Amino acid sequence: MSTRQSGSGGGGRLAGKAALVTGGASGIGLATAQRFVAEGARVAITDRDEERGAEAARGIGPEAFFVRHDVTREDDWAEAMRECVSRLGAVDILVNSAGIFRFGTVEHTTLEEWRQTIAVNLDGTFLGCREAVRAMRERGGAIVNLSSVSGLVGDPDNAAYDASKGGVRLLTKSVALYCARQGYGIRCNSVHPGGIDTPMVRSYFSDRPDPAAEEREWLRHSAIGRLGRPEEIASLILYLASDEADFVTGAEFTIDGGSTAA
Repeated sequence: MSTRQSGSGGGGRLAGKAALVTGGASGIGLATAQRFVAEGARVAITDRDEERGAEAARGIGPEAFFVRHDVTREDDWAEAMRECVSRLGAVDILVNSAGIFRFGTVEHTTLEEWRQTIAVNLDGTFLGCREAVRAMRERGGAIVNLSSVSGLVGDPDNAAYDASKGGVRLLTKSVALYCARQGYGIRCNSVHPGGIDTPMVRSYFSDRPDPAAEEREWLRHSAIGRLGRPEEIASLILYLASDEADFVTGAEFTIDGGSTAA
């Protein structure tokens, strides 16, 4: 007998689905959790920031709840999955959205900065995929990994970030192929945003010597001429998480305002 439970509306593109969204306290993760609930899912929001995460879940309503979660820790992943299954009956969707950005060239990045970036962005995604596959292999599901345009093209100033997001891109394909070979019914795809107006990006701007000039430089690379909105990324993630994308796995989706088109 199915253990899936209906979302608040009883309908929608994710009706009856249970989802876990990391990095859900803000930015793309929060926008995704909000959209999922609007489409009928019940959602576990996870994040290291307890105050903002709990506030985000309360703001979404009774179909969302918060779990404190450090994505670099194996025991936190096991506990987050247990909590999701205990409260929702299953895990049908995982969105690996948690991430950090560190500015630094290959010459000036410290080993500590490198390891921290890889730990959150790549190790955290690996652990999430591993736990999700174990939780979903009997019933199928969808995994969506947040990479970046930095996982597709290089940037001389972002050595660790580029490496971490490039790793997410190919990890995604490996997971997709493995699940297909095993007959698990689990799809895995990656999303590659460009410049998106999130707290993480705003924090990056504010840390630069001339924040306004840095933002103008980012906009110069956008064919559309603006930063993207978290809600726009959430719409793509929604598609990949839904049954509409049943024939889509191992694929990468760029959503960057045309910055990598030329």
